[in-house]
Parts: sequence; C-alpha cells; structure tokens
Amino acid sequence: MMVDNRNPSFLITLLRHGESVGNAESRWQGQADFPLTRTGRAQAQALADRWLREQVKFDLVLSSPLARARETAEIIAGALDVNVEFDPLFLERNNGEFAGLTVHEVRQNYQPSQFTTPYDPVGMDGEGDWELFLRAGQALHNLLKRDPARYLIVSHGGLLNQFLHAVVGVTPQANNAGTRFRFGNTAFAQLTYYPNQHRWAIDNLNDHTHWKETE
Repeated sequence: MMVDNRNPSFLITLLRHGESVGNAESRWQGQADFPLTRTGRAQAQALADRWLREQVKFDLVLSSPLARARETAEIIAGALDVNVEFDPLFLERNNGEFAGLTVHEVRQNYQPSQFTTPYDPVGMDGEGDWELFLRAGQALHNLLKRDPARYLIVSHGGLLNQFLHAVVGVTPQANNAGTRFRFGNTAFAQLTYYPNQHRWAIDNLNDHTHWKETE
C-alpha cells in the first residue's frame, strides 16, 4: 500500500478485535472490559504474520482503549513496528445495563420493545444507533483531518458498522433494519479515500483468510 503524493489518498483498514472472553461466553460486551482469549491472541498473531508476509505497511494504528482491542492492536503493531494511539471515539457502543450480561440474562430480565427508533437508547440508558452513528462520524471526521497516510483502526463490530455507514452515507433505520457489515473476530475491511475528488473505494470486506492458520 503506497500513498501517491500527486493524488494523495487515505488508505484505511478497519479491524475488529480478536476473540474475547466476552465473545466466548456469549455476552453483550459493550464497554465492559474483557481480555482476549488464547484463540483471540492466536488470531491477532496469525494476522500479524500474514501482513508481514504480504509486506503490509501502516503509518499509524488507532485503537479503542478497551482490553480486547488494545491487546489486538499491540500484537499487530509490535510485529509490524508501528506506533499505536488510543482514542475513546473507537470504543464499542455503550450498551447501558446490558454490559457484561449473557444473551440469556438479557432475554430473561428485559422485555424487548415491539418497535424501536434509531434514537432509542440500548440497554435502558446506553447509546442508541443514532448516537453511535454520530460518534463514528466524529471519529471519521477526525481521521480525515490528519494527513493522508496508511491507517489501521482497531475497534469493535458495532462501532465499525456505523463507521462504514458514515462512509457510505446510510443513516440508522428503525427496528434494526437496513444494511449490516459483517466483521468476524480479526476480520478487516480496506477502504481508500481520495480527498481531492471526495471519492471512496471499498476494496475489501470481512477478510479473515488468516483464520485457517489458527485452526
């Protein structure tokens, strides 16, 4: 990945963290802070090894400060010899009272609404889709204030979905309808932005071919 100084571009890779303890236990993680599992660390290392073989380069890693994202970022940044910055804008959704609960506990203790709008909170007092979309849009806006370069963003499935929605200009829909972007653990998307033309290219989605190295 090279930056053309004659036609500068942002080369942005969006990466979801590796498998966490919360993932393995089927929990609504939100901003509850779960570390990676052994499998999650192996996933991150397998991706780092793949990118080393492919001679992938980044100028900076931007990461959520939550443990599952932070550890993923540090494994990859250490292997690729690149600096990491931690930015709370890349935190996962604040899912209120659901944070840390299992799927069964949420179903047992909370009655789902028959109809929800994008403005309704999640988990009684957490971030609704619109609020998360606005935060992701702010993260995107801040990124594009930087110089064009090669950026790796390590974050979470909910935030990365809204980041991509901000890129393509799709606002949240009622009742969780609309487009969803799949991000498996340590799966990544690759985007290019040409600021001189205000043109985006989505080059890759949910790439996880390195998983076979952890099986």
